Amino acid sequence: MAGSRGTPSASTEDRLARIEHLLTLPFPAGEESEDSGVRSSGPGHHLLILRASQDFWDDRSPERVEPAEQETEDEFGALATALTERWGEPGTVDLRPYLREGAPAPEPMGRLCNLAGGMQVWHPSPDASQAGGRWLGPTVGQADPEFPVRLLAAVGRTATLR
Repeated sequence: MAGSRGTPSASTEDRLARIEHLLTLPFPAGEESEDSGVRSSGPGHHLLILRASQDFWDDRSPERVEPAEQETEDEFGALATALTERWGEPGTVDLRPYLREGAPAPEPMGRLCNLAGGMQVWHPSPDASQAGGRWLGPTVGQADPEFPVRLLAAVGRTATLR
């Protein structure tokens, strides 16, 4: 994962290319999971860090945190605009209900609900309305105040959305 300096800046086109690649990757078989530090994958999902700010272990002052949050939100906005131009208006998924106690949430929702409150969702594959279809959900999240602010892209099977 990104260290204290964050990930290098990338263009919206670079992020779109990484998302396109993510959408074509097969999901791991069975109960296998993979984690490269930038991309994690498991049965029926992938989660990719598109951008990470510096961490805030040494300094959580507003002068340091707010610009990192704003820059990440701006990059999310540019990405969302490009995705909307490509695949139409997104839906919105509230991630908070996945935090409820009881049965564990399906991945990547289990991980995402600990990082963000919601995400926009596109259905880029032609069979998205079917059980085998995939969704794409970019979001901005942060595990704790000391951790980097991250621009994430999640891909999952349509069946995992509630």
